[in-house]
Amino acid sequence: MTATTMITPALPAGRTIRLGFSRIRYEVKAYFRQGDSVFFTFLFPLVFLTIFSVAFSNGNFGRDASGHALSAADYYLPAMLAAGLLLSGLQNMAIDIAGEKSDGTLKRLGGSPLPVFSYFIGKIGQVLVTGLAQAALLILVAATAFGVKLPTDPARWWTFAWVFLLGVTTCAILGIALSALPRTGKSATAVIIPITLILQFISGVYLQFSQLPTWLQNFASVFPLKWLAQGMRSVFLPDSFKAVEQGHSWDLSGVLIATLIWLVVGLVLCRVTFRWIRKDS
Repeated sequence: MTATTMITPALPAGRTIRLGFSRIRYEVKAYFRQGDSVFFTFLFPLVFLTIFSVAFSNGNFGRDASGHALSAADYYLPAMLAAGLLLSGLQNMAIDIAGEKSDGTLKRLGGSPLPVFSYFIGKIGQVLVTGLAQAALLILVAATAFGVKLPTDPARWWTFAWVFLLGVTTCAILGIALSALPRTGKSATAVIIPITLILQFISGVYLQFSQLPTWLQNFASVFPLKWLAQGMRSVFLPDSFKAVEQGHSWDLSGVLIATLIWLVVGLVLCRVTFRWIRKDS
């Protein structure tokens, strides 16, 4: 079988889309059957939110507009939500598809009538479903277990909705593109996880972004996670916190533009790099 790139499926568009949506259930079930994936992508942000909330329970994280002291859980919730987008999308997708290339799953799918577009719908749909479940779990635990006061302004929830949907889709597309990087399925975790860890440390997830050196802030601003974390902070943190952001504002237009740019970059890379089997197979 020759290596194939992404092509327009021969099936009618409606049938292609239906096949894609039918694969979402399969992909979700397969995801939750993998214990390592569930822990390192689904539960990992929740574990770290719990650790930070307990370890820094006596820390000073500022106050909201009414003078209420913010807890570690208040401060780290938006960071963990942003990290969840990266882990559920980019990390999970890149490792999963690299494994499917290595074990012959993609080769078998390439010999079937399944269009590439249907395969992508199934994968991205799985990320949307699991990412939404992860975000809901994080918010629920933060509110019930750690007393985080959730926003009451509908505009903030609208911001959360578009940042989440755009962010998780962009990360999923980038994960598909990045799956071409590992040489084998076994090496995928060793290649992908360090990339996501570095991005988290320089993008204001574990460390306060304003405390990083200016050159490192500028470098992190090239990548989407910094913007996604900033967008999430604009939803869950008081407006007084925007004073420590770059430009002293939430810059939601910048969040939108930067994430859209990476979405386009990811689509182009997918178009160029995705194959049912590796060229060197």
